[in-house]
Amino acid sequence: MTDASYAAAGVDIEAGDRAVELMKSAVKRTDRPETLGGLGGFAGLFRLDLAKYPQPVLATSTDGVGTKLVLAQALDRHDTIGIDLVAMVVDDLVVVGAEPLLLTDYIATGKVVPERIASIVAGVAEGCVQAGCALVGGETAEHPGVMEPDEYDISGTGVGVVNADAVLGPERVGPGDVLLALGSSGLHSNGYSLVRHVLLERGGLALDATPELLEGRTLGDELLTPTRIYALDCLALAAQCGAHAFAHVTGGGLAGNLARVLPPGVTAVVDRATWAPQPVFALVQQVGGVARAELERTFNLGVGMVAVVPSAAAADALALLDSRGVPAWELGRVRPGVTPVELVSDYAGNAATWR
Repeated sequence: MTDASYAAAGVDIEAGDRAVELMKSAVKRTDRPETLGGLGGFAGLFRLDLAKYPQPVLATSTDGVGTKLVLAQALDRHDTIGIDLVAMVVDDLVVVGAEPLLLTDYIATGKVVPERIASIVAGVAEGCVQAGCALVGGETAEHPGVMEPDEYDISGTGVGVVNADAVLGPERVGPGDVLLALGSSGLHSNGYSLVRHVLLERGGLALDATPELLEGRTLGDELLTPTRIYALDCLALAAQCGAHAFAHVTGGGLAGNLARVLPPGVTAVVDRATWAPQPVFALVQQVGGVARAELERTFNLGVGMVAVVPSAAAADALALLDSRGVPAWELGRVRPGVTPVELVSDYAGNAATWR
């Protein structure tokens, strides 16, 4: 009998080391002036700029990508799923006005394939570049016998900072404020269990199918479209237009997430007629016969972030977002009321037939 070893048990330390080497250049792209040290230490180091933040309040958020990962694995395309991960973390941080500073990631997999791990981390690094934060460290864990060789899961934790007198939230929101929608890039990273059930299982669609509604795009391309990252755009709105609050539209939909940033005694009136959700949402509705109420509490339906701004700043805010390449429009208004969110009218375009 040969001696037992870690490698014989299914853990390849050399493959892990090779993965680290392959990802170093991607991680280096995320460095900020406050970043200390480099990849490979036991902990990431970051020097907080107290001149910029004399009254620092730290914000932290952690998240994953959910079952969107299953589609990345099925298509063997791993270079964008990390963008989704960063988006889910940093766009929660910016809701309170916090600048995302740093992020760490965690990857668990059945077998470390260095090139695949490096591709995942390259996506995380690209997301960090888009968000302006540093990827200061992470962990890759090999779990043979627990996960299949091609299976993996990822999560990330971010840290941000905001001055104590600049924290955003419900206490700043009041009647007369304007709701601005920041358009989503599609499904983002929520509702994929329903999407897979409806389109792949019940609908029998293949990932290389090109449904008419998608206008030539394959289903796989549509479903893997990365989540739009709004962090720097929201920080610009806060600094230049005095935004009062932000709502990151994830699980729970537009109404559920908008309600979280409203104080008692007001109603956010959202006019559905101001936009048409992207075709992928109509595809889910048509193939699965999903009711509008279910769609609205599961998906973003085209609105990835809501900015609540003073009425006098609304026009400037829209101009700023346009200059930054972010699709945006006036979504509604905040009025006195009891019900936190009221959705009125029907969606524009083909979605107007949804009931």
